[in-house]
Amino acid sequence: MMKLYGYPQTRSTRVAWALEETGAEYEYGLINLKAGEHKQPAFLAINPFGKIPSLVDDGHVMSESSAICTYIAEKFPAAKLIPSDAKGRAEYFQWLFFVVSELEVHLWTAAKHDRLLPEDKKVPAVVSTSFWEFEKAAAVLSAYLKDRQYLAGDQFSAADIICVSVLHWAHHQKVQLDDTLLNYMNRHSDRPALARARKREAEAT
Repeated sequence: MMKLYGYPQTRSTRVAWALEETGAEYEYGLINLKAGEHKQPAFLAINPFGKIPSLVDDGHVMSESSAICTYIAEKFPAAKLIPSDAKGRAEYFQWLFFVVSELEVHLWTAAKHDRLLPEDKKVPAVVSTSFWEFEKAAAVLSAYLKDRQYLAGDQFSAADIICVSVLHWAHHQKVQLDDTLLNYMNRHSDRPALARARKREAEAT
């Protein structure tokens, strides 16, 4: 059975969501970030990078939420979390990479310079610049989604899971999202699998 190591309201929720979409059986191993368990020998033996989420499947350890969600989509094709046609797959990877490299990276950079880096490494001006960069990229995403329901092809995919979670993060940080992005985020946030993923994580604490 697969085992997901994670912590609630982090990138691990994305992986739990993908697993719930497929109906896969999996264990949830809570790694208490606040207690520093991700830096302890027991977890470093599983993932030397000390990162969550981490997924273990038949002895194979994976990190990076986008890669894990794609692996799950490929492992359970019946769930149709990744398009099967060439054009749809091209859209899937194009927009998945866009969300990670043009949107999420700026939220992470802002978070680091706001509260995570050592005081002598923080550059306060980077925070506002990062949000500005996010908003520029978000405008591109909004234009693409204006007349579309999904990022890739004609159905929900793991790329939407990653995108919705990034938009949740931005919304939580009070970053301005236009109606197109808010509607897209809210529509897919109502999926039962996401509610089950959040419940699974809450029960682990």
